[in-house]
Amino acid sequence: MAGKSPLRVAFVGVDHPHGAGWRESIAQIPTEIELTALVPAFPGTTTSLEERHASLPRFPTVEALLQDGSHLFDGVILCLPNDEAPNAIVQCARGGKHILCEKPGGAGVAEFREAMRAVVAAGVAFQSGYLWRFDEGANRLRDMIADGRLGKLISVEMTCVTSDARRRGPDHYLFDKAKSGGGFFNWLGCHYLDLLAYVTQQPVTAVTARVGNFAASPLEMEDGGTAILDMREGALATLTGGFWLPRWANEWRWTLRGSSRWVVWDPFRAGTGGALEIHGPQPQFHAMEETFLIPKDPTPGYGGRRSVQLLSEWAAAAHGDIAACRNSPQDALAVLELLHCIYDSSARGRRVELPAA
Repeated sequence: MAGKSPLRVAFVGVDHPHGAGWRESIAQIPTEIELTALVPAFPGTTTSLEERHASLPRFPTVEALLQDGSHLFDGVILCLPNDEAPNAIVQCARGGKHILCEKPGGAGVAEFREAMRAVVAAGVAFQSGYLWRFDEGANRLRDMIADGRLGKLISVEMTCVTSDARRRGPDHYLFDKAKSGGGFFNWLGCHYLDLLAYVTQQPVTAVTARVGNFAASPLEMEDGGTAILDMREGALATLTGGFWLPRWANEWRWTLRGSSRWVVWDPFRAGTGGALEIHGPQPQFHAMEETFLIPKDPTPGYGGRRSVQLLSEWAAAAHGDIAACRNSPQDALAVLELLHCIYDSSARGRRVELPAA
């Protein structure tokens, strides 16, 4: 992108839980992305707005932004509640604006499918907020599987447990079923559901799930649960997680088992950028054992280096330097379809097959 002007970006949803983090990530790449306009949203609040952005032109709605401020920006970062995101995506795509949308991007499959059709028809650069596709540990796992180092993939066990609803307050919009569409799986579980397909390079074909309210705070939607996922090439994956920890904390890890080795991935190992505990074969007397430590990431912002790389890739796609972002419209839609099947399976108490791709 040498010699090119930064991508001019409007930020929609100032006080989104990740809003300040995204803006801090943007600040790491000033030659690539420049914030030029704001739509506060939530509803109109700016309590997290940095003083350096206080004088940017503001618009009350996405409609007003496109009508009166279209000349100010080329791309938009949409940090909106799930029920509002699909319509905003459609409007911005039809306005020819490049789009980065917070995950999962919608409260329902049908609305999001229409939004993705608008994106494809407009030919704009699209990126979703699935930042774990840019994690070094995740990409090393992807390379291991692609290279055949695990042999035949047998199982993937994913744990994703985080702070309970009392940390934000049960009245937070994230726990409003009408706005969010779902609970834990829609807000956090979606990261690992997306990453599973990316790391294994194969889709989920069927799901058996049990979700519900297990913690102390009553919510309109699930605070967690377990999903058993059938992979296309025969492996079995599980995701167990929830808003269950009584303080701000995370318990995230994967265990991948193959016929030739097994690996435990701890992405939040203290003092590191993640750890891979690799247990391989014992062809003679020496067993293959390795703990691979990724250096700690000092990058400020939401998700550290992951989000900076995600933003850089989006800007490159918007400038035409690359054909597309790794988080495609089809990938984002696939996650929402899988979320729908998880909720459907739990409600019906049976295994549900996903539509053939």
